[in-house]
Parts: sequence; C-alpha cells; structure tokens
Amino acid sequence: MDASIIEGTKAAPECWGDVLILGLGKSGKAAASYCLNLLGGRVNSLTIAAGEKNDSALEFAAACEARGARVFFDLFTFEKHYDVCIASPGISQFSRFYENASAASGEVISEVEFAWRESPAESRWVAVTGTNGKTTTTSLITHILKCAGERVAAVGNIGNTCIEAVGNREADVYVCEASSFQLASCRMFAPDVAVLLNITPDHLYWHMTFEAYAEAKKQVYANLSKNHGTLVIDAVCDVTRACVKEFKDDPKRGFSYIPVGCAAGIDHSMKEACGSDNAAFLDGAMLRVDVDGAKTDLVTVGELRIKGEHNVSNALASAAAALACGVIPAQVREGLTTFEPLEHRLEPCGEINGVKFVNDSKATNVDATLKALSAFAPGTAIFLLGGHDKGTDLDDLVAECDAKCKAVVCFGAAGERFFNAFDGAKVPHVRVDHMEDALDTAIGMAGEGDEVVLSPACSSFDEFDSFEHRGKVFKQLVAFRASNAR
Repeated sequence: MDASIIEGTKAAPECWGDVLILGLGKSGKAAASYCLNLLGGRVNSLTIAAGEKNDSALEFAAACEARGARVFFDLFTFEKHYDVCIASPGISQFSRFYENASAASGEVISEVEFAWRESPAESRWVAVTGTNGKTTTTSLITHILKCAGERVAAVGNIGNTCIEAVGNREADVYVCEASSFQLASCRMFAPDVAVLLNITPDHLYWHMTFEAYAEAKKQVYANLSKNHGTLVIDAVCDVTRACVKEFKDDPKRGFSYIPVGCAAGIDHSMKEACGSDNAAFLDGAMLRVDVDGAKTDLVTVGELRIKGEHNVSNALASAAAALACGVIPAQVREGLTTFEPLEHRLEPCGEINGVKFVNDSKATNVDATLKALSAFAPGTAIFLLGGHDKGTDLDDLVAECDAKCKAVVCFGAAGERFFNAFDGAKVPHVRVDHMEDALDTAIGMAGEGDEVVLSPACSSFDEFDSFEHRGKVFKQLVAFRASNAR
C-alpha cells in the first residue's frame, strides 16, 4: 500500500493496493462498492471473501465480478498477500476465517476506520459506544447538532454505513454509533469526541472473554490524543470508571474527559468527589455540565421526553458531547427538550381502558431491562420477559422486578428459566408460551393507570427475525386489541 497520504483527508493513501473484503454484510457491500469505484486507480485489485451464499450475496457478487473484482464463497485460506483487509463486523477476530485473512494482509481494519481515513481532514467525528444506550445517544447528539445548524449525519450502526456517508459527502460532522465488533478492528480511528457509555457483559460469543470485549470498547478513545479530543465517559459503571483511573494521571494522555456521574450515582459530580476538571451530573432535578470552569444548567428531568434514569445518563452524555463540539447551551437545551423516544426503546405505543403500553423490544439483555425498570413507579408496571435465552445471570433482574413490578409474565424459549428464577419472589409471575400470550395475560392483570412493558432481557430469535420485528408485532397486537376495545 502506498504510504503517502492524500492531502485534505484524514489518512487516505494515494493507493490502497490489493484489497481484501471479508464478508458481504451491509458494511462489506458498502466497502466493496466504494472500492469498485477506485479499481484501476487507487485500488490495484479487489478480492471479496463473501462467506455464506444467499440470493442477495450471489446477485451482488455477480455485479462485482462484472466490474473486475474476484469473489469467492468458499475461500477461507489465503495464498495471495493483500495490502489491506476490510473486515465485516459479523466476523469475530478470534475466528479462523479472520485469523487467516489477518495473516495474509498487511493490516485488518473495519469499515468504520476505512471511512474515517477516507473522510475530509476538516470533517469532525463523534464516536459513541457502550453496551446499552448507543442508538439513543447517537440519535440525540445528531438531533442537538441539527438544532445547532450543523450539517450532520448519523452513521455506523444507525443510518447509512460510514463509507456510504463519506463517499456521498453527506455531512461535515459524522456521529458514529460504533460497536465493539467495529472498534476491535480500528487502528488509527481518532474521533474528535468519543462517548463511552457503559460496559457490561454482552457479545461474549464474538469476543470470547469479557476482557477482550472491554478492550474493544476502550478502543474508541485510544487515539484521541492525536487531535486533543474529548472523551465523555460513564463514571457510574464500575468498568468504565476504572478506565478513568487508568488514564487520569497519565502525563501523556493528551485528551480531556467529562465523567458522567460518579461511583455514588448519576446525581453526584466526579469533580466534587474526585477532583476531575469536568463533570456531567444530575443536580437535583437539573441536568448540569461543568466544563472548563463553566457551569451550565440545561433542563430538568421532567422536560425530557425520554424517560428513565438510563436516559437521563444518555441525555447528559449527549449534552456533554454537543458542548465539546462547540454547540452553545441554548441549542443544547432545544435539542434535549424536542427529542422524541426512538422506536423499540421505551416507546409509548398505545392505551386500552386506561392501561398504557410500552415497546422496549431493544432491551435484549438483562442490563437494558434493569435500566428500563427505573422509568416506572413501583407497583404500576407489568413487565414481559423472555425470548431467546442468552444464559445470563438473573439474580439482579429478579430482585429489581420484585421491588418495582406489579407482575411479571415470562414467555418464549427463555420463559421457563425466567419463571423458575422468580421462585420465592413476592411479585406475581406467570409463564406462557408466546409473546402474544404474554400480552393478553398482562392485559388481564392490569388495571387503570398501569403500564404493560415489553422489555424482554433476551434476543428475539426464538419467535422473530430481530428485535425490530418483535417490537413491530407487539405494536400491531396492541393496536388490534385497542381497536376491538372501542
């Protein structure tokens, strides 16, 4: 690969050389399409190791081959040397497929890094990661920046892929929702602002260990010192707070940081608790961010349209990131108070006879459901739990449901294990087969003023194609029952 960098880009080489694309998911197709436009110029050759065959992949592969690329569906070992491999996030770095590609390549990078390198030097990047809250925070930061008149695009796991957005020159500011999969294959990626929300056990099948998962998440701020960027970091979570201990006294740190909350909770300032330079926290009912000596009161919790303690934390992180991007407080306030709940994330979705219904299908792990529980007054919510079992520990979930819920309905493949976990709990708990059965059971248990919440703490693959599919079906079922109740 040509080592010379094109002037006016972050780090795009004049020639990428021989390029290998690993996988033909959404990001793989986007990277391949971008490289096809460079073939014969900045790309010498393009090889695609496509993985599994399906109709969509076969059709795309034929189009790529017609334009000069080589596509293999059965290529798992590599004899040729490649200058760079762009790996799809679905392929684990610990898989033999990835390891073989790495051994045959000068470097392996993710599509996020590829796009960042290709982006204009003057463009700004905000990268958001964490186990839970990424999409809400990415969307909220984007919304605030739009309120400030910025030309901004949400990219990565939300909106277009990064390379599509960069290729189309969609924005001056890219707000990237970055997964641990994508960050694991980043080497030079240096956003201007990085947001690390929280780290709790998830995706261990891909990373093999929690330590490897955490290290991938921490990659979001690994290169912040290159441009003297700012890190916004959850200081309530034990794991992310430990990151602060690792870098806060490092004389070579080279970036500033804004901790959100501290060990005592979201309503405490790390500036007061530990002497940090900056802090974002809940001051009574007021969201407050202290940066560079300026104390900024933003909005009260009641003015937010997104509910729950976790969304207060997301809002604080978003506000801190926006302020770090140069947005003035008045525009941050406008963004915070006009942002609506996202689909499948504590989304209000109907009412029947005084009972409200909430779609939180995105809660695919225990930690996400625990956060959802904080949004409801004790004794008013019936939670629907279940789906495809991730096998995670349920003790904290049972304890919190016992303290907060009016009832719990367990369903799906995980239903039996979840139901058994509530043995000995005081909260009424019921076991049914399917999500629709869970909804009908909850309707029968609910009274006026109660809320029925789909927040499954499981993935959806026992009954549905995705959490989005599950959430849409739930909303359709609620709408059908509401129409019949009139």
